[in-house]
Amino acid sequence: MAFRAGVITFPGSNCDRDMAVALEAVSGEPAIRIWHGDATLPDNLDLLALPGGFSYGDYLRSGAMAAKSPIMRAVVDAAKRGMPVLGVCNGFQVLTESGLLPGALMRNSGQTFVCRTVPLKVENTSSLFTQGFEQGETLRIPVAHHDGNYFADETTLDTLEGEGLVAFRYGEPVNGSRRDIAGILSANGRVLGMMPHPERAISPAAHPSMGGAHGRRLFENVIGALVDA
Repeated sequence: MAFRAGVITFPGSNCDRDMAVALEAVSGEPAIRIWHGDATLPDNLDLLALPGGFSYGDYLRSGAMAAKSPIMRAVVDAAKRGMPVLGVCNGFQVLTESGLLPGALMRNSGQTFVCRTVPLKVENTSSLFTQGFEQGETLRIPVAHHDGNYFADETTLDTLEGEGLVAFRYGEPVNGSRRDIAGILSANGRVLGMMPHPERAISPAAHPSMGGAHGRRLFENVIGALVDA
């Protein structure tokens, strides 16, 4: 059976095509494009992706309005049934605003937009998304965000750490995120939210300073796990 990934587009999304290209490059199957105003998801999806961008112009809070869009009710229901979901940058913000992941993404500590390639330390190697990495391995993945400062209370942070739900941690100061958290998993490990953009680092031809193919490996992890399941 062909692998079926869906990529959701909100008004203001600007990485939805990048995400679709990355998924097709790794899986060999074109991604299914899904509009925010749709009330239902296509049948037989294997993976959902919420891309980066500035959904609804980042009014109110980044991701807050997108979390109330019609399609997100279907996404939340699907995730609760075990559908794997990947949220990148603005997609991570939408996942926290919709309650699928804890915490919030706040304005960067320096009050400036951060756009560069950063070292990303792998903290979890047991999820669908991270199983092909080595514990403590350092990836290089681009970031591009203004509201990427991950915040949660100490109890939530301790729970994330204690249950192994911190997927990635910045290897250097980037945006003021608590405990340098760059990506987290849901309790069942099937929802991943991360601020860095793996879809921008999928080509071995890319210069190593831009991440090369480090991001491609994340897609290989999750697609390989789902195809082999």
